[in-house]
Amino acid sequence: MNWIATRMNGRAHYGWVVAAVVFLVLLAAAGTRATPSVMMVPLEHQFGWSRATISLAISVNIALYGLTGPFAAASMQRFGVRPTLMTALVVMAGGVGLSSMMTAPWQMILIWGVMVGGATGVAALTLSATVVNRWFVERRGLVMGVLTASSATGQLVFLPMLAAVAEHHGWRPVVMIVAIVAALVLPLVAFLLPERPSSVGLRPYGEPHDAPRVDGQSAQNPLAIAFGTLASASKSRDFWLLFFSFFICGASTNGYIGTHLIAMCGDYGLSEVQGASLLAAMGIFDLFGTTLSGWLSDRFNSRVLLFWYYGLRGLSLIYLPHAFGIDFFGLPIFAMFYGLDWIATVPPTVRLTTDAFGKDSAPVVFGWVVAGHQLGAAFAAYGAGLLRSSLGTYTVASMISGGLCLIASILVLRIHRSGAARPATAAATAA
Repeated sequence: MNWIATRMNGRAHYGWVVAAVVFLVLLAAAGTRATPSVMMVPLEHQFGWSRATISLAISVNIALYGLTGPFAAASMQRFGVRPTLMTALVVMAGGVGLSSMMTAPWQMILIWGVMVGGATGVAALTLSATVVNRWFVERRGLVMGVLTASSATGQLVFLPMLAAVAEHHGWRPVVMIVAIVAALVLPLVAFLLPERPSSVGLRPYGEPHDAPRVDGQSAQNPLAIAFGTLASASKSRDFWLLFFSFFICGASTNGYIGTHLIAMCGDYGLSEVQGASLLAAMGIFDLFGTTLSGWLSDRFNSRVLLFWYYGLRGLSLIYLPHAFGIDFFGLPIFAMFYGLDWIATVPPTVRLTTDAFGKDSAPVVFGWVVAGHQLGAAFAAYGAGLLRSSLGTYTVASMISGGLCLIASILVLRIHRSGAARPATAAATAA
């Protein structure tokens, strides 16, 4: 790593290499998280499991993915980014591979829910926030936008191919492909991901030369860091506004559309490959929209950006049940508008979290905010499955999801109204 950084000196900052490695890790994790949506119909046909049963396993996965976030960020402060991330990748690849032998619902809940859910929670938005805060002073919003967009790119790369494999060869080859991809990123993390800029003799990108350096790792227990930060942040109204708005964000994205859209398309006579291709098309728009959102969050009021993102997402979800009845433009219009702000909410939310709680505490605080995101996603994944099983349609779930987004568009306008940063003084995050 030092040799590469030396060769790059004067040409490009090594932080861009770090961002590229993290992008690939998040890409593999995104493909892993998207896999259960491809498996839902094949598992239903092979084992006779109901969508509510399969949705329960997915909801456990989504919930643990979020709840792992603050502890993952704290572990990165205590043990380092690379050891924490490599451990998670080993568990993720092993768990996905092991799932090829499952034959009962409890096995899916244990493997995909607990093992894979917890492991992917490390390779998540808290990883992005930690790396961006350590390696970048300038272009933070842009880099966070690009890293966040890796989730959309994961769908773009994996879903159509995985859906085609599932349609022609069953779900077991799907999980083996995903396990191999997860294992392939391990060497990149091992050899190309230093702990901090100072590890390769650099300062963060854009940091002034006279700025004081902050090196070293916390000596505290990760549990103490995570819960200490939560205790401090939870006294702030801004934290709860961020938490509940992101709860709605997760409910309306990963939990509902990410989990159920392919199965929903099947209700209207579309194949799994067509449903996955629709998600992939949304991924293309989100890759553009989230990167643009990062650029905008460096220049404009993040609260106003979030107001528009949540409002437009809510309207697109209310439109979704009608889109299937419009021959040509229905679903493409939904894919474009929904895709553009699928996860465009992340860069402004990270920016508001950093402004409100300070650079040092922000990754762990954001980890708790992401926990809210994934609890919302788990709620929607299971709730939509129950509504579909009882009503035979996803229409009510779409309307509820859209209405929640409109509520979130109002909530975010109350965040950080004073305009002055109020960094959390959490002793738990002190080195």
